Amino acid sequence: MKFYSAVVSLLSALVLSEGFGVSPQRSSLVSVRSGSVSLSSTAEKTDGKKAGDDAPPVNLGWDTHQAIDEAPESLVREEDGPDGNYPMRAKMEKMLREAQISITKGIAEIDGASDFQEDCWTRENGGGGMSRVLSGGNVFEKAGVNLSVVYGSMPQEALQAATERGVDRAKGMAPGERVPFFACGLSSVMHPRNPFCPTMHFNYRYFETDGGVWWFGGGTDITPSYVNEDDMKHFHGTYKEVCDRHDPNYYKEFKAWADRYFKIEHRGETRGLGGIFFDDQNDREPEKLFEFAKDAVNHVLPAYGPIIEKHKNDEFTQQQKEWQLMRRGRYVEFNLVYDRGTVFGLKTGGRIESILMSLPETARWEYNHIPVEGTPEYDLIDACKNPREWL
Repeated sequence: MKFYSAVVSLLSALVLSEGFGVSPQRSSLVSVRSGSVSLSSTAEKTDGKKAGDDAPPVNLGWDTHQAIDEAPESLVREEDGPDGNYPMRAKMEKMLREAQISITKGIAEIDGASDFQEDCWTRENGGGGMSRVLSGGNVFEKAGVNLSVVYGSMPQEALQAATERGVDRAKGMAPGERVPFFACGLSSVMHPRNPFCPTMHFNYRYFETDGGVWWFGGGTDITPSYVNEDDMKHFHGTYKEVCDRHDPNYYKEFKAWADRYFKIEHRGETRGLGGIFFDDQNDREPEKLFEFAKDAVNHVLPAYGPIIEKHKNDEFTQQQKEWQLMRRGRYVEFNLVYDRGTVFGLKTGGRIESILMSLPETARWEYNHIPVEGTPEYDLIDACKNPREWL
């Protein structure tokens, strides 16, 4: 039986954010290894506390911003956005900046051939971002880590997209009224070349909306093309240890949440083999949730790095490479149809290049491709259709 197949080239851009792509005002491209950080401090102040005319523009691309040379120490300013917990905003940004630096440094060392490039920008009505992207590497086809600080107002349906289904963060607002908000997050996707090296995604974020409403969200998940139980025990075991340090129920709850969230409904299977996922967390002191998010993001490299080091030089066949590309096709389907961050970015006038940077450079779809029972490919499909307990 002949299968019709197509290999598609998808967007390759300078910035990445699954959840916080926003319209840039100005930008700069510098080398991470140079030790310099370039973010604009020239954004003009607008009243971000009122919904209405300050809604961000839509569909701005990479060619709508200009190079900058200097960076503010922080993108968080007390005069911007809705009233809220300003110290936590600044603390979250600082922690995520430090995590971005350490993670990109570690991934560049694993790759050994390519370095992350940095793209920095600000928004006219407050906030901005700093994206680091590695492409054409020895180990990674594309890897990106994006930091964003976002002020603005959003439609109520965008707020719904940014939160867990059934959570009404716009309760009491008039129909059509926009919601002033603040968001700070670090988002990443890593797409390795070798079919035995899994794709990895993480996102850690902090939200505030008008009226003092706040919550934390995030998680780290893994998307292999082949099942390796030792790798999954290591990855899930690392995050169980993180979870157990903060709440003995976290791992069981957040692992199950990831299995539900990353399901591709029209396929009846998950995007990958899970990890942890959580959202709308405000059931305890902000400081405790902050410490959990910090612990989790700082264990991205310990959870993922050893798996890549183990498999980056594994031999593989053309057939195995094609299978990896087909699994990337599933990744694309989830991100474009279901991903909460993608929907949020598009509904808030997000920067298109940033939002879609999570997509791989290449993917593949074959008509009605069904793996043969008993093969490693079939085993992966079974694990995606029937989520397993790895510990």
